[in-house]
Amino acid sequence: MSILAIDQGTSGTKAIVVNDSGVVVSIAEVNVRPDYLPGGGVEQDPLALLDSVITAGQRALAESGIAVSGVALANQGETVLTWDPKSGAPLSPAIVWQDSRSASVCERISDHSEELSQRTGLVLDPYFSAPKMRWLRDQGFTEGVVTTSDTWLLHQLTGAFVTDVSTASRSLILDLDSRTWDAGLLEIFGLSGEALPRIADCDEVVGSTRAFGAELAVGGTVVDQQAALLAENCLSAGAAKCTYGTGAFLLVNTGSQAPRSTNGLTTSVAWTIRGQSQYCLDGQVFTAASAVRWIQELGLLTDAVDLDAAAAQSSEGVHFVPALAGLAAPWWRSDATASFAGLRLASGRGNLIRAVIEGIAAQVTELARACAADLGKPLQTLRVDGGLTQSRVLMQAQADLLQLPISVYPSAHATALGAARLGQLAIDPSTDLLSSVWTPEQIYEPQWSADRAHDFMSRWSATVQRSLSGNAEHV
Repeated sequence: MSILAIDQGTSGTKAIVVNDSGVVVSIAEVNVRPDYLPGGGVEQDPLALLDSVITAGQRALAESGIAVSGVALANQGETVLTWDPKSGAPLSPAIVWQDSRSASVCERISDHSEELSQRTGLVLDPYFSAPKMRWLRDQGFTEGVVTTSDTWLLHQLTGAFVTDVSTASRSLILDLDSRTWDAGLLEIFGLSGEALPRIADCDEVVGSTRAFGAELAVGGTVVDQQAALLAENCLSAGAAKCTYGTGAFLLVNTGSQAPRSTNGLTTSVAWTIRGQSQYCLDGQVFTAASAVRWIQELGLLTDAVDLDAAAAQSSEGVHFVPALAGLAAPWWRSDATASFAGLRLASGRGNLIRAVIEGIAAQVTELARACAADLGKPLQTLRVDGGLTQSRVLMQAQADLLQLPISVYPSAHATALGAARLGQLAIDPSTDLLSSVWTPEQIYEPQWSADRAHDFMSRWSATVQRSLSGNAEHV
């Protein structure tokens, strides 16, 4: 069965049409750009997001020349807005997952941090949805409903008031074990009485839409990172992937168990399919491609495609902490700032670019270490996807620091392909979930010795600690 799958992301919306054989027959992309504001604000225009979804979907369908049976949607996960449930009109900007301005909300209820962690599997941090929901209310956006962006988009498409269980599990107001909204958690955030969407399974038809032409069923709704986990066949406990997009996100499947991390990671619902839920441990790097974009805007890099050519063979002792939007797992310091350390008069542009690349790889390595500690065993390999996997320098650095093989997913559309599989399951429950088999586009093997990798990580970790203590040289 053919499906239109839409991946609504932070920097753009991608729509693909997948035919009966699982082949991508058309692709359309529409860029969207967040507004980065002083004080840690990151906002988007909701109407621009909606327009990007409809435009990309219509273009992909037109270019495909085939009829589809339904529409699937992957979403940003923790981006929040207020809107009028009667008219559907947005009442606030969309507050993007990178936005840290709700730190004051987290500080106000910090006495509940352990309770929140145990009940939700998450960490009390501005990254997640509920602090942003409360912050919007505190800023005077008191009318309408306050939800994640997927609920608003699905309402625009179908008229339904719904979210999926994986997205709900990123909110800090969902009981992770029962997978239901929790009145006690809502009370902690001062959100009691808020109208909340129905929670749907990921393989559920949630409505129908005419936004793309003929009436189509809408089903297969999921958080973007979980969609990629599914696409890369991380279907059994211990299988792990990392997506290198605006941020970098490492997820490892934990099966039917929902462990609470003791090493600074979070636990979420990976998906609920055919009535059965699987969970995942999750670690986040807030700035990956956005860090590359930053050095480009500073003039250190002409174009992102030149990243590898511009990077020096060595950073010559320069280290970079990619905390341009704070540090997530395992530190959870929204107040952290980015820093270079080890700078000398001889340090050049290429050394700084190399340090940024290695800083991204080093933070992912810290996440993998935390996963291994929580699982009680090391990861065996890491599957990777996303735009930055095109950087051979980054992927080799990742293999070197992790001391693991890195298997590159052969498509640039992992998130959309994962959503497409869920859409197929929603519309035709007889679809074989295990039917997708893929061969890595490339496998990067470690070239560094274990001692060299350990030495680098020790020095980089020391740079992080100095940065957090306010002693690093900030540039």
